[in-house]
Amino acid sequence: MVITFALLGMVLQGQNINPGDIDYAKPKKYEIGGITVSGVKYLDNNALVMLSGLSVGDIIQIPGDAITRAIQNLWKQGLFENVKITATRIQNDLIFLNIDLAERPRMSTFSFAGIKKSEADNIRDEIKLASGDVVTDNMLIRTKNKIKSYYTDKGFLDAEVNIKQVDDSLRINHVRLLIEITKNEKVKIGAINIYGNEAFDDSRVKKFMKETKEKGAFQPFYKIENFIFDISKDAVTFRFSKMVEDSRDYVNRNMRMRIFKSSKYIPDEYKNDLVNIISKYNEHGYRDASFVKDSVYRNPEDNSVNIDLYLTEGSKYYFRNISWVGNTKYTDAALNRVLRIQKGDVYNWELLNSNLTFNMSEDDVSSLYMNDGYLFFQANPVEVAVENDSIDIEIRLYEGKQATIKRVKVKGNTRTHDHVVIRELRTRPGQLFSRSDIIRTTRELAQLRYFNPETINPVPEPNPAEGTVDITYEVEETSSDQIELSGGWGYGRVIGTLGVSFNNFSLKNLLNGKEWRPVPTGDGQKLSLRVQSYGSGYISYSASFTEPWLGGKKPNALSVSYYHSLFSNGLPKDSPDRQSFVINGVTIGLGKRLTWPDDYFQLYVAANFQRYDLKNYTSIFSFGTGTGYYNNFSWNITLSRNSIDQPIYPRTGSLMSVSLDITPPYSSFSDRNYATLTENEKYKWIEYHKWGIQSAFFTPVVENLVVMARAKMGFLGDYNPQIGVTPFERFYLGGDGLSGYNNLDGREIIGMRGYGNETLTPNYYRSSNTGATIYSKYTLELRYPLSLNPNATIFVATFLEAGNSWAKFVDYNPFSVYKSAGFGVRVFLPMFGILGLDWGYGFNQVPGLPDANRGQFHFSINQSID
Repeated sequence: MVITFALLGMVLQGQNINPGDIDYAKPKKYEIGGITVSGVKYLDNNALVMLSGLSVGDIIQIPGDAITRAIQNLWKQGLFENVKITATRIQNDLIFLNIDLAERPRMSTFSFAGIKKSEADNIRDEIKLASGDVVTDNMLIRTKNKIKSYYTDKGFLDAEVNIKQVDDSLRINHVRLLIEITKNEKVKIGAINIYGNEAFDDSRVKKFMKETKEKGAFQPFYKIENFIFDISKDAVTFRFSKMVEDSRDYVNRNMRMRIFKSSKYIPDEYKNDLVNIISKYNEHGYRDASFVKDSVYRNPEDNSVNIDLYLTEGSKYYFRNISWVGNTKYTDAALNRVLRIQKGDVYNWELLNSNLTFNMSEDDVSSLYMNDGYLFFQANPVEVAVENDSIDIEIRLYEGKQATIKRVKVKGNTRTHDHVVIRELRTRPGQLFSRSDIIRTTRELAQLRYFNPETINPVPEPNPAEGTVDITYEVEETSSDQIELSGGWGYGRVIGTLGVSFNNFSLKNLLNGKEWRPVPTGDGQKLSLRVQSYGSGYISYSASFTEPWLGGKKPNALSVSYYHSLFSNGLPKDSPDRQSFVINGVTIGLGKRLTWPDDYFQLYVAANFQRYDLKNYTSIFSFGTGTGYYNNFSWNITLSRNSIDQPIYPRTGSLMSVSLDITPPYSSFSDRNYATLTENEKYKWIEYHKWGIQSAFFTPVVENLVVMARAKMGFLGDYNPQIGVTPFERFYLGGDGLSGYNNLDGREIIGMRGYGNETLTPNYYRSSNTGATIYSKYTLELRYPLSLNPNATIFVATFLEAGNSWAKFVDYNPFSVYKSAGFGVRVFLPMFGILGLDWGYGFNQVPGLPDANRGQFHFSINQSID
């Protein structure tokens, strides 16, 4: 590296300049007559002259500061490794200068050595180097620091980075950077030593640290003689509490199991955990708790660090008097009921603020006001007295005026029409502002499944001067249409299925060619088409349409569906040996959102008709002659309640429903003796009543870790004991819940993991298997998301499951169940719906089926198992 200002005699003589023209003892002023630039190939000469601060016509003093400043200006650019300014000619009072520069090389490519490709890809995103960057000292130092920081965050505190520059033979003044990385071993935490803690023992304080953990240890006999001596001394001196403490310390020190959390030392997480410790002390009333000092140092015995924490806990405080100032809307007593803090409770500043401003699980004082329009409400708690261990709190309220909603806007709906979104809003212009209405609107928008539920963002824009507020709902469109292309196994055959569901369809634009992208969308209607076959012997197709807002003014949903299935032996229709079974069915339903008992309830009523036509078909049905027809006309009534926060990965809320399918009691209107009728005549008009009960509850454990508890039950009953329970509409339990014969005879297939398909159905292994008339199933799942991206939502789960089915109601025992456990993964892809893969192990052997309960995998589509 050279910085030179040269007006040397040798140079001057080479330019026919008399050295006597410059007298360094007597500075002289010159006018710059010209400036040239040499030594650069990739930079603009005029720009470089301008950056130097010199220009033709300037009067400078030689020797003087002007040339020094020019060199410094060029050096600051970081583009050169040598800067030199020389005088090439002096003519009277004119001086001609040349700026001679040596450019720094540019980077052509860079590569890594010593690490895996996956790590290299991650580091590329961190360092953000690009071809053509000038290789400066700052760039090299910054790159090293970012790489070291990357590995420090992963526990590699001793990572070494060496960057070599290799000339690029293909490009002049370019170099290739070879970044050599030696990670060395991870630096783990050997021991965390706590000093000054009396309220909580060492193990409890260490648990307050979420990420900073000691490395595991299992050495139950290490210094056991000291342990035996200590507890013996405690016993002899009757210090039994000390005996318990010594035992606990010995176990914590020598038998630490580290399974779910690693013990790597990451400085940023360590700092956060120090804050967590103080926060936990504050929650238990120790408002003055603080660290006297802390130190992190290397353990000379191994490659680890030890941490010493010195605490001062201070006194434990309690709430004494809590008073309110500024409240006119609600009385002190009413506010105290919502605050839920009593005199004598342990002092907890975080709980106080939570119950004042935002409590995730219960009502708070702020919601009490904001749900009644008081958008500008503020609550400021102040400690007004501290005496001994008691603290008086004065809560100063500013209620403000009630705010009226002025405008409501939706931003980001590129495919869904505005009216579809607006009709779901619970916040309307002219209404009083309500925080609960905003929360409910966010939930309703998520339930549409047209938008990413993780990014729905309500933005209130208050105007205190006018007492109004504008609300903008920011949404992000996602694909809601689905395609089903699958192959399944049912009754000894491979069955192919092709189906499409357009979940944001627009019927009114069906004839508008400009709206086909690839189908008309945006009106919130649903159109589903499905075809299924295993060859010439079976074909089934169905179509359904749903309008969720019939008439456009009220959330009354109209649904219409039709399906047709044909089973045969493949022979021509006029063949006397042809066997066939045809089903035609149509359903018309109307759903209505209710406002009582609350507005999460829905009522659905539908009329269903199926006709079964059989010709010489006895291979599936275990009743009748195999020829004839059966009619099934029923009414369905379903009362349901859905309060989950979102449909794909719910964290809170519940799902409950009670349904009844009922046919007319035809036999009650007839005087025929059904005991003597053939089965064909008995079931010509099918009669039954069928009940279903389902419930599911979602409870967050920690952040996105969720427990889901679900129970299901079904019962099929009869009117006339002479007819008995119909062989149609029965329950089949076990397996993945998938079958190519879903509408075969109205049967309901209930999946249960850990057991083979339908193996938990009564008499499954006998030819008389006609399904169950009652079943119950219970599931407990622990779920955790790997990705909440709306284009690929993925979560894993571990489960416990139990269930059984019975042929008769008198045999029903809800506690006599088959049990299983396992784990699985669910993937939601907008085009395919929810796909699942589970491994389950059944704990109970099934009579007559020794292999039914072996460990097995189950594939599911759109929650067929659930």
